[in-house]
Amino acid sequence: MKILGLETSCDDTGVAVFDTDKGLLAHKLYSQIKTHAEYGGVVPELASRDHIRKLMPLVRAVLDEAGVDGANLDAVAYTAGPGLAGALLVGASVGRSLAWGWGIPAVAVHHMEGHLLSPMLDTENTPTFPFLALLVSGGHTLIADVQAIGEYRILGESIDDAVGEAFDKTAKLLGLGYPGGPAISRVAQNGIDGRFRFPRPMTDRPGLDFSFSGLKTAVATEAEKFDLNDQLVADIALAFEQAAIDTLRIKCERAMKEAGQRELVVAGGVSANRRLRDTFNAMADKHGWRVFFPPLEFSTDNGAMIAYAGAARLLAGERQGTEFNVFPRWRIEELRPVK
Repeated sequence: MKILGLETSCDDTGVAVFDTDKGLLAHKLYSQIKTHAEYGGVVPELASRDHIRKLMPLVRAVLDEAGVDGANLDAVAYTAGPGLAGALLVGASVGRSLAWGWGIPAVAVHHMEGHLLSPMLDTENTPTFPFLALLVSGGHTLIADVQAIGEYRILGESIDDAVGEAFDKTAKLLGLGYPGGPAISRVAQNGIDGRFRFPRPMTDRPGLDFSFSGLKTAVATEAEKFDLNDQLVADIALAFEQAAIDTLRIKCERAMKEAGQRELVVAGGVSANRRLRDTFNAMADKHGWRVFFPPLEFSTDNGAMIAYAGAARLLAGERQGTEFNVFPRWRIEELRPVK
């Protein structure tokens, strides 16, 4: 089966065609980073307008590259949530309309399920159910027990800022611009190790929940003590990155031991961070575990992961009716298991 996937949950317009027999046939992504950088974050109305302008040209380009048209597709999958309401509505309305016009099913996909399944796009190194998953992005930080597609139980999550949000806010207070994750990682490469040390929040107590707002505050408090220059900014960025990633590692190490699991998926936009990947690979080697990441190009929001998740749901018999809705707030454990 061939599935067209549409991703418009935030500020990336992603389109892909996935074939359940041949794998990914084509994909394209339009990033709105330049549009939102001058505002220091995503402006929802501008994001929606850009999706309207870019989505259909990307659909046509991807179908051409894949060598298929609507008559050759078996379904259209689109992100129904969570995300920005206006941005989601663009993808949902276009996706549902294309499916109706082509006379094929439409499938509503949970954005974070797309991320969770994105390591499956690496056909040479894929996890096997059951496993634990760490989902880390600008809007989410959670550890889930994954028994099968759709069978998710959250073991721990952030009680305030998501880790990606903490990266963005820290980058902003250090004057590094948007998006914060790549900016922090870039300057941290020139940081002096050990010059600063920030807390690993909530790691000194039982449980698997996270908190990153205090870490951001600790950075702000320390930065106010200095007349910042490039070296100090790099040193603080390095210490922040180390603290954030070490917190994720400590919690995941605890979760893996408590659950008795041996496989861990790390996905979401923050999973593209090189220090995070190195840290988690070292942790897995130490314990004899296996850790899986999506291919770097599919770590951030993309249409390929939505097409893949849509294919899994379609194979299980799911279909979206002619009426559709979007869910800006949608918890992943609310999904129905795939049977």
